[in-house]
This record gives sequence, C-alpha cells and structure tokens, in this order.
Amino acid sequence: MAQRLRLLAIETSCDETAAALVTQSFKVESSIVASQARAHSAFGGVVPELAARMHLERIAQVCAMAMEPVAGDWTALDGVAVTRGPGLIGCLAVGASYAQLLAAGWGLPVVGVNHMTGHVLAASIEDPELEPPFVSLVVSGGHTDLIHYRTHTTVELLGATRDDAVGEAFDKVARMLGLPYPGGPEIDRLAELGDPNRFKLPRPVLPDFAFSFSGLKTAVLYLIRDLGELDQETRADLAAAFRLAAVETLCIQLEAAVEHTGCRRVVIAGGVASNRLLRETARRRLQGLAEVTIPEPRYCTDNAAMIGAAGLVRVSTHGFDAAPVDIDPGLRQYA
Repeated sequence: MAQRLRLLAIETSCDETAAALVTQSFKVESSIVASQARAHSAFGGVVPELAARMHLERIAQVCAMAMEPVAGDWTALDGVAVTRGPGLIGCLAVGASYAQLLAAGWGLPVVGVNHMTGHVLAASIEDPELEPPFVSLVVSGGHTDLIHYRTHTTVELLGATRDDAVGEAFDKVARMLGLPYPGGPEIDRLAELGDPNRFKLPRPVLPDFAFSFSGLKTAVLYLIRDLGELDQETRADLAAAFRLAAVETLCIQLEAAVEHTGCRRVVIAGGVASNRLLRETARRRLQGLAEVTIPEPRYCTDNAAMIGAAGLVRVSTHGFDAAPVDIDPGLRQYA
C-alpha cells in the first residue's frame, strides 16, 4: 500500500460493539470489544432488537476508548472503516450511521467493509506479509465457507454449508448438553475433559467442497435420546466426540481444496477458528502441503481490528467510498 493510513474501524454486525485503531502494516493500536453475550444468554441466542439497542447505548463510549492512543484527536485519522454486511439489519444500521456521522463531523472519508472479508484479513494482523493467492476456511456462527482468494479483487467461493454453519451446530449441540450460550467455547471446555473416541459420529464429506452439519447434529441428538440421563463424564465424552467429528470434517474438505487449487497458503478465520482442536488439527494435516495462518483467538471472534485490516486493503484496491455506505444484511461477495 503506497499511502500511509490510520483508520478508526467500527464493527456492529451482531452482538459485539467494537472499535479499533489500525495503521499501515496492519498494526493494531487499540481494539475495544464490548460483548453482549451475558445479556443474550438468557434467551439462548442473539435477540436482534436487544442487540441493536445495546449498540446504541455503547458505541460512543467504545469509539472514545479506541481513540485513546491518539488522545481523542480525530485529526490523527485518515478515515473510518465500518462493517456494511452481512449481519443483523438493525445492528449494521447503528454502526454505519454512527461511522458516517463521525466522518461527516470531522471531514473524513468512509469505507464500507464486508464482515467476512474482515475475518479473512485478520490473518494480516498475524502475518503482515500475507498476500494472495491462498485458500481460506471461514467458520463462524453463520458461515462455513471455503474460498479461493486469488487476488484482493478476485475471490472464488469453492463450497459452503448446505444447512447449519459449524458455529451454529456447536451452539445447538451445546444446548442439547445443557450448556449455556454461546455454546462453542462451552463445548470446547467440556470436550477437554472427555474421551473423543467413546462415541462414533459421522464425518459428512460432500462433493464440491460443500458442508452439511445437520446429520452430525441429529446423530448427537439420537445418542442423547438413547443414553437417557447423562452424567458429567458422558456429557464430556459426547462433547469431545462431536468436536472431533466437526473438526475432522472441516479439515478433510480444507485439505481437498488445497490439493484442488495448488495453493501453498491457507488462512483459517472466523469465530470457530479460535477452537484449539481445529487449530492443531489443521496444522498437523496440512504440514508439508501448505503454510497455515490463523489469527490469534481475540481476532478470530468478532472485533473491529479485523474490519480495520480489511479497510486498509479495500482502500488500497478501491479507494474510499464516494457515496454513503449502504448496508447489506445478506452481503455475500468477499472481494
């Protein structure tokens, strides 16, 4: 990137109110995340209206905290990056509106960013020298995608889930086991205490690099039904067996995509990329085939630093947005 930039990045696509300062070479000067998990846990999932209201309550303070490294000096910024989609419409609207009000007040340009591209390019925080081409496995509560990142402007979707995203499957299995929301970290903790080989679960491998986790989820449901009342050891063994089956399914398809594309670089991104077993298994299976980059866990889950990283790349390839940022809750295009 020829131009040196410092961006304030804002992320409000779901239930995390986040802001960050990101500069050239993907240096993160600040990253503030206000989680809403406790507020939504009573409902077993995110309540969109509650999430949007909490963003409204928190966004000014979160942005002010993110600006502390420059002592709140807005003239130290070169622009504002904000998530424009995909996500919950009310939540996206809060972030995009606030970003553009700030930018208008201080005479700054704005760039709208794809949330999922942010997850992928969080890998640039881990490795500032990362450049396409690479294969990326994007795994979150709403997405399970395999993409071929040919260039920063040409991205091919190789395959995606046909039903549940893997993060959604983690949440649903956690609910079956009586674990609180969000379920992914709870499954991970419980699985550490269990025997992953006690129960045999399917590894659904579909053609065209596609995924399906509904059958795996149903297999766990039937096991729980047949076992009756579960003691803590059995719950841990079920969690461990499910986690292993889900991770191996992801890695089988990822390995096939690497062989298909011939890429020697792999990025694993999204909230589920913070899963310890996935990180270890992917590196082991791809050893000798591809170099694997995975952001540190705090940049895998929703955050604004990843939006800043994607904003830097977006500005270098497309420039800032000439028109107001138009949110798109169903946005799919990565590039």
